[in-house]
Amino acid sequence: MATAKLLVIVVALLATASSSCGAWEVNIRMPTAARAMEQAAARLLERAADDVAAPVIHALRPLVGSAGDLGRRGGVPCDSWRLAVEAYNKRDWRTVPASCEDYLGHYMLGGHYRRDSRVVVDEAVAYAEGLKLAGNGREVWVFDIDETSLSNLPYYAKHGFGTELYNSTSFKEYVLEGSAPVLPETQRLFRKLISLGIKPVFLTGRTEDQRAITVANLRRQGYSGWMNLLLKPVGFKASAVAYKSGERQKLQDAGYVIVGNIGDQWSDIIGAPEGARTFKLPDPMYYIG
Repeated sequence: MATAKLLVIVVALLATASSSCGAWEVNIRMPTAARAMEQAAARLLERAADDVAAPVIHALRPLVGSAGDLGRRGGVPCDSWRLAVEAYNKRDWRTVPASCEDYLGHYMLGGHYRRDSRVVVDEAVAYAEGLKLAGNGREVWVFDIDETSLSNLPYYAKHGFGTELYNSTSFKEYVLEGSAPVLPETQRLFRKLISLGIKPVFLTGRTEDQRAITVANLRRQGYSGWMNLLLKPVGFKASAVAYKSGERQKLQDAGYVIVGNIGDQWSDIIGAPEGARTFKLPDPMYYIG
């Protein structure tokens, strides 16, 4: 339905452009304004084709956009709250505001989240393509897993998109199903890096006893060719920042050069050594310090 409406708009744009050309199009050239409208219409068609072809992560709610009006009706400026979370101005929070559940649901499932992720990955790909590699196979790129390489939206869609307190038991049960879908934008970066000769390394807060199901889930979703999968020891008590920065230090001490680092949490990408460049994917559903 959305695509049909878009096509109607495109046809209208083209008709307007044609009627405004007249003799200019025949005798001289299409006027700049009309040409710009035609180009804009073409871009809209391309974008519609991309949206139709893009894999759906999970669809429990209507794909109606980010729905900022829902947050305003709930009395909470949910878009501003999300911005504070992503900018790392709001920290140590435990749940999403209850009145922002609908806003977060529509943001995560309505296309906005995927578009935001695409912008991040576009920048990461452009950066990777511009790297001057030593050619010795020592360049690595660190990937988080949850909400970075794999998406847990099927779980969080059933648990209030972060408005419910985190339940480690139910979440571990979900992880052990091995059914988390891929985040397509991240997989595009993963495959690009392999083609460039950069070795992907998964560094996750999942624990060592979840190795087998994590490997199976990653492979089932099309990931292959990674250099290493680093999981947290069972019973490890330090913070996520301490754990992940420590593992990156081990990579560096072993002679690897961390050319890139991508994750959905700030704790994925801060703490020396961070890597030559870091990329933060959106995740307003939960906070890990």
